[in-house]
Amino acid sequence: MLSLSAALKADLEQRKAQSLYRYRKIIQGPQGSFIQVDDKKFLGFCSNNYLGLANHPKVHTAFIQGANQYGIGSGAAHLVTGHSQAHHDLEEALAEFVNRPRALLFSTGYMANIGVINALLGRQDLVIEDRLNHASLIDGGKFSGAEFKRYFHGDDSALKNILESSIHRRKLVVTDGVFSMDGDIAPLVALSTAAEQHNAWLMVDDAHGLGVLGDQGRGTLEYLKLSENQVPILIGTLGKALGTFGAFVAGEEALIETLIQQARTYIYTTAPPPAVATATLASLQLTRSESWRREKLTFLIQHFRKGAAQLGLKLMDSITPIQPLVVGNSEKALEISQSLLKRGIFVIPIRPPTVPQGTARLRITFTADHTEEQVNQLLDSLAHSI
Repeated sequence: MLSLSAALKADLEQRKAQSLYRYRKIIQGPQGSFIQVDDKKFLGFCSNNYLGLANHPKVHTAFIQGANQYGIGSGAAHLVTGHSQAHHDLEEALAEFVNRPRALLFSTGYMANIGVINALLGRQDLVIEDRLNHASLIDGGKFSGAEFKRYFHGDDSALKNILESSIHRRKLVVTDGVFSMDGDIAPLVALSTAAEQHNAWLMVDDAHGLGVLGDQGRGTLEYLKLSENQVPILIGTLGKALGTFGAFVAGEEALIETLIQQARTYIYTTAPPPAVATATLASLQLTRSESWRREKLTFLIQHFRKGAAQLGLKLMDSITPIQPLVVGNSEKALEISQSLLKRGIFVIPIRPPTVPQGTARLRITFTADHTEEQVNQLLDSLAHSI
């Protein structure tokens, strides 16, 4: 029998040979259009800091004020002594923002997704998910003990076929609002109709839509004009457009109280630092009041797509800040990324298993910090790298 070290080293070498090995980059400064990576300055196009709030002065000041008032750590789980007034105020503000009766904070989006699915479902139940859902949603479905089925990406007809044959106690349909690797929007109107017709609940993780889509930045549901009745379970994350950290679940009173009582990833973990909550309150206010950030994003995205078309680059169909350029081969994706680095552009290649085999890509993303000139620089670099 091979030793643990020998067995693992063999697996790692195989990943390297397949161009699938992942390396961490050391970031030596704040998030912005430029980032400091391994002692070098690059123009970055792969952050989820869509509204450019991660280092906003008002958010920064609010964080410091929160640390001064509450200290650094929360000290305990929410149900012990870790639930501060800052956490409570943020939950109320988030609920009001997304037009829901209640909201509940989780430490991460991963924990929120696993916690919700596992709190609501058991062995007598069915969970149905889009094949391209985020790993946290997939894992939540698998861990729940419920029967787990997946439908082809965005295919509401396939979903209906599964629902029609179900005799389960509870049925939960789970999807991303905006898909993190493709940038496309789920067909939520059709999915909600299918769920309603077959007595199922619909859960939407709007991690990449919140703050970005909709006139007020309320996300994919606002953009598609969907109500709470149509989507009773809404997940949002705070570490992307809002620029801070953590996640929340929003819905009716009974849902939130059930999660407080039964969601293990909420009950059995330390609450996030209160200062993060005070910072998020500030970023939420900026999200609501500074609509120019979304307008600028829309302009930059359209400008990039027009320029890419002129260069003959085939982007995936997306109106969001996520603009994937699929190259297929993992080795090719690495080569293009390295070529861009030499030109001062930082874009991470995304490879299997994060995306399906044969769909390795450059996941290009934009933020409100970027300028038109910087987008032109990206386009010029792509023209010389592909």
